[in-house]
Order: sequence, then structure tokens, then C-alpha cells
Amino acid sequence: MLSIGVVTRGKYGMRLLDTITRYTDFTSASVSIPTILPKFIDDPALLVNELGLNEDVLSSDLIITYSLHPDITPEIVLRAARAGSEAVLIPGGRSRAGDPGQLRRISEQYHIKLVIEDICCEIGDNTNSTINEFNSILGSPLLEVRVDDGMISDVRVIRGAPCGSTWWMAEQLKGVLVNEAPAKAGLLIQQYPCRAVRGTLGGIHRSAQLHKKAVEDAIKKERLVR
Repeated sequence: MLSIGVVTRGKYGMRLLDTITRYTDFTSASVSIPTILPKFIDDPALLVNELGLNEDVLSSDLIITYSLHPDITPEIVLRAARAGSEAVLIPGGRSRAGDPGQLRRISEQYHIKLVIEDICCEIGDNTNSTINEFNSILGSPLLEVRVDDGMISDVRVIRGAPCGSTWWMAEQLKGVLVNEAPAKAGLLIQQYPCRAVRGTLGGIHRSAQLHKKAVEDAIKKERLVR
């Protein structure tokens, strides 16, 4: 069974922990870092030492860190690697992940897989078995639908966004006209209180596009089966 260690920062990471508990058989544990951090941190190791992060959590098979700070994140990755973690998932994009060269050196030295994504619902198949086990349930949306009398009568979430938005969307789609369902799915995702960035072409809008396409694909598959 996959063990997941989540590094939370304020509200970031809390929805993931809830989703893991509600929709998976994975085990999870968490450590937290302060919501407010200095913009520039000269000695990340010293600051992380002061936080006293539980090494048992950092030794989980998969670490997902919502540290969202380019100075702190590489230090957390290093400690996870030393603790024996197999992979680290870093949401928030490359600008918050830290020095690419430093991260690459850690990955190569400790043979730990690093995946950096802007949004967690873009996580797809990977060469790493730990990431793939996580992605079997959580990641880019994958659905099955049933259509009766021109309406969506049921939606089954095969794989959903780590924030839980996919499951919420699935419930709201029941009873929606099949031709309106993909667009409705995208709108619903943007209404869900996801933490993804808003007001840009990426972030929550990218998540809406992914869910819209997932509904379109599920409808096409259902029609082929019938």
C-alpha cells in the first residue's frame, strides 16, 4: 500500500489529505510549515531544522510538498531523499520549485523521482512506479458515464483531481443533457473552491479544460459501447 507524506502550508495540502482519506486506500501523514515565510532565505537548512519536521513522514513512499517556496522546497526534497522516499511531487510550478540544477543533482545522487506540475490534475503516467500507483486513482481526470434518454444518468470517477473537484463535479452532472455536459463540467470545476491559480490561462482554467475533455471522452466511449 502506498504511503504518502504531505507537506502542508496553511490551506495548501489540506484538501489532498481529505481526498486521500475519502477516495483511496493509501495511507497518509503530514507535516506543516509556516504560512508566512521570508521571501529570500539565506540558509534553508537552518530554517528547516528549526521547523523540526518529522522524518518518519518524510520517509513515506511519495512526498507531496506544498512548500511553494524556491528556497525551502529543495531542502525538503533533499531531506525526503535522505530519509528514503522514492518520489516527490511538487505542485505549484517550476518558479516555486527552486533551482533546477540543485533538484536534478539531488534526484541523480539519491535516485529519487521528482515531478513538478503547475496543477495536480495534470499528473499522468510516468516511468516511476510510485508516481503511477498514485496516478491510478489521483491525477488527470478519467471518467465513465452512463447516458439515458439524452441525459447523464451516472458518472463514475476512475481517476480524479487530488483536490477532490472531480468527484464533486461528477455528482452535479447527473441529470444534465448530454450535449451540455462537457461545458457544464468545465464550469463546475471553476466553481469548486480549488487552490489553483485564477485569472490566467493556466491554473483553474487548465483544470476546467482537462475535465471538459474527460467528460467528452467518456461520452464518446459510452456511445461506442452502446
